[in-house]
Amino acid sequence: MPELDDFNGEFDHRWANAAEHKEPSARARMLAARWKDNPPDPAPFRADPDPVRPRRSAWTSTAMVFGCVLAVIVLLGWAQMQAMR
Repeated sequence: MPELDDFNGEFDHRWANAAEHKEPSARARMLAARWKDNPPDPAPFRADPDPVRPRRSAWTSTAMVFGCVLAVIVLLGWAQMQAMR
């Protein structure tokens, strides 16, 4: 008897791949049974779980950054003036 390589030694993969009918996976069978009586609602592919809020405009963000920088400058100036007294 010729020696079989490791790939075909335990199971004849060529025979299995040539099968006319392939059995669905356990998950596919479970979902088919679940959806038989209660089909899922249609949903877009990989839909977002929650809708995203619209983003603020670039001008609003820019104004907030400049406002914070201005507030820090004023606060540091006030603290320096208090230290000089």
